[in-house]
Amino acid sequence: MKDKKHRIVVKVGTSTLAHETGRLNIRRVETLCRVLSDLKNAGHEVILVSSGAIGMGVGKLNLPARPRDIPTKQAAAAVGQCELMYTYDKLFSEYNHTVGQILLSGYDVENEESRVNFHNTLFRLLELGALPIINENDSVATKELRIGDNDTLGAIVAASSGADLLVLLSDIDGLYTADPHRDPDARLIPLVPEVTEEIMALGGDPGSELAVGGMATKLLAARIATEAGCDMIICNGEDPEVLYRVAAGESVGTRFQRKEKK
Repeated sequence: MKDKKHRIVVKVGTSTLAHETGRLNIRRVETLCRVLSDLKNAGHEVILVSSGAIGMGVGKLNLPARPRDIPTKQAAAAVGQCELMYTYDKLFSEYNHTVGQILLSGYDVENEESRVNFHNTLFRLLELGALPIINENDSVATKELRIGDNDTLGAIVAASSGADLLVLLSDIDGLYTADPHRDPDARLIPLVPEVTEEIMALGGDPGSELAVGGMATKLLAARIATEAGCDMIICNGEDPEVLYRVAAGESVGTRFQRKEKK
């Protein structure tokens, strides 16, 4: 990717954005916003798909744990989304970048008219030089209308926007031959030329109490993105400056190779 400008979708998970308490990991989010701003300054188009609304709402409302009932989840999302966007707006504005929020549900993806409206808004934001920040509309989404997780949402956004690269910042270094938390002999897989059924079978369980979705959702995202002609990388988001290495084309985490664009 070196010396070439790209459209990059970065998906950041709750486990990267927040401490285990649900409260914002201030240092990490500040670094993320600084790096994304720098990538934009270098000429890349950046779209951020951000989890964290429910997790931050849990902390903001001082709830003892992530709620299980839908009304409390939606209330936590409503509160957390306000804090999340306030934080992003404040931090990106320090680097003279304007953000725009788009909240989506499964209906917006499946309904043709809503999908066209989403595309029009997204591309116009990019044309105007804004940085789109996209999340699922958790405060109103029902089980029937949910996309389900932001890994899948990130892949849908990457495919819809014709992105060159989707980066999933996670709490794991990439895809392993086995669960590295349980198997000391597990090896990182640096390159996946094709998302086969054997690769899909490596998906595991959710890795964080505050997060939704584990490696299985990331592999589904890889299948969606690569079939749409977009490379995808899973890497550890503990230090968001890893995005500089990604943008420079260095080998980081696990890269899933794109198919020819459809």
